[in-house]
Amino acid sequence: MYLSLDELGLSPETTQTTASYIAIEGPIGVGKTTLARSLAHSLECDALYEAAEDNPFLNRFYRDPKAYALPTQLHFLFQRISQIEDIKQNDIFNVRRVADFLIDKDPLFAEVNLDSDQFAIYQKVFDTIILDAPEPDLVVYLQAPTDVLIERIRKRGIESEQKISNSYLTQLNDAYMRYFHNYAKSPLLIVNAAEIDFVQDKNQYRNLVETIVNTRSGRHYYNPLTRDI
Repeated sequence: MYLSLDELGLSPETTQTTASYIAIEGPIGVGKTTLARSLAHSLECDALYEAAEDNPFLNRFYRDPKAYALPTQLHFLFQRISQIEDIKQNDIFNVRRVADFLIDKDPLFAEVNLDSDQFAIYQKVFDTIILDAPEPDLVVYLQAPTDVLIERIRKRGIESEQKISNSYLTQLNDAYMRYFHNYAKSPLLIVNAAEIDFVQDKNQYRNLVETIVNTRSGRHYYNPLTRDI
């Protein structure tokens, strides 16, 4: 469901001071790409997506994590080079954009997936690549319990993702929570994504968009259950 600001009952003037670079984050299955696509359409801005389907090692990683963890992580890392350049180039022209990933978060996956020697190699490459990476003006962290993520992964039916174990997803989800508990580089909006349907429920999506465009500093929490009361 892609809705314009007019269809949402929101005035374009409400987005004039909106963050020009918004990063949507969260664990596998939480809905970050779906929200990024919807938000880019509503705000009429560019979108930048993590192209997981272009990683030739990802399917093999889900089958055999130990054997393919390092090439999988390095492929995603090298992908960041062109993405960083795209962001920097668009900054010259003041292009507003929404991304379905946060570049600074990449080591979170690496630390979960790699052994200590592999992580040391990865970290050296990462530190070199992101030296001048732009920081988002706003990060939206979608949070949901592991059982919700498992159910959503099952429903969307991507074959490679069906091999993800519950224990791995729990470990990853916990790593996300620890990371954003201490995150302070950009304004942060933490969204309870377990109880929100921003695909089918127009009112819930409208309320979330309104919250996003009005979040400009600090750390904030969005819970649709309390919003609707």
